[in-house]
Amino acid sequence: MNQQAPTFKADRSHRVLALVAAASLSLLLAACGGGKSGQGSEPAAKVNKGEVTVEQINFVLAAQRVKPEHAEAAGRQVLERLIDQEIVVQKAAELKLDADPKVLQQIEVARRDILTRAYAERVSQAAVKPTEAEIAQYYADKPALFKDRRVFMLQELNIEAKPEQVADLRARLTAANTLAEFADGLRRNDYRFTASQSVRPAEQVPQSLLSELIKLKDGQSLVIPAAGGLQVLYLQGSRSQPVDETRARPVIEQLLLNQRRAELTEKEMKALRQAAKVEYVGKFADKAAGAASAAADAAPLLAPAASDTAR
Repeated sequence: MNQQAPTFKADRSHRVLALVAAASLSLLLAACGGGKSGQGSEPAAKVNKGEVTVEQINFVLAAQRVKPEHAEAAGRQVLERLIDQEIVVQKAAELKLDADPKVLQQIEVARRDILTRAYAERVSQAAVKPTEAEIAQYYADKPALFKDRRVFMLQELNIEAKPEQVADLRARLTAANTLAEFADGLRRNDYRFTASQSVRPAEQVPQSLLSELIKLKDGQSLVIPAAGGLQVLYLQGSRSQPVDETRARPVIEQLLLNQRRAELTEKEMKALRQAAKVEYVGKFADKAAGAASAAADAAPLLAPAASDTAR
């Protein structure tokens, strides 16, 4: 379940694919007048008639949040990637791909996305940092995440079932002495299911599920209704791993700040939408009411980039 952060090292095939994707962004910058990114910046490498600049390297390093002690080694790797990218971009321009209608459409999509994110970032900067009292209160209100934090060893069964079969499955689970015995019964009765296991600390469990999971003792199960069937979580074991308030403070501060930024951008999006004159046209006019309702329920368009939380 856990996702590992990407590293600088990647195999050659992944680098080539990344270069092709990055070339689109470079073409975007060129189309917006930013193609001469070397102007006003020290060159790091000459590539045919173009160049890679120190400014470009520093921009990538900042986006990657590279630690200062790793900056020199990482910078050399970034330089090599930017050289490869510059070669690809030059070849793409030679083939006039920057005039291809499909590429132009991708550039426009990327431009709109960049501007949207930039505006959201500007709006979110008005968020006020939480006070020490607010941080302390959050810590006190969330004992399962901090003071009483546990790490859960879980076994999970995702079972395909019709609504009328759910009661039978619950009864079988109650009657079984072990999860393995329950799974054997599923196989004998031709139920389709997938099994997995994971180790998850409390903060990696959805809050709605965590409130139920912390009530379980080792060896107990939790049944969760799911689309097309149900999910069984079996608590194989757990261990206490509390986090004191001192260690939790920077994490809570960032979390509360991110929440406030999200609230600000959502409020701004609603205000912009209310102030805008929107007229649905053609086939979309018939479904205008439904579209407006769906837009209200959808994830907010304006969303500032998430900041790293302290670990």
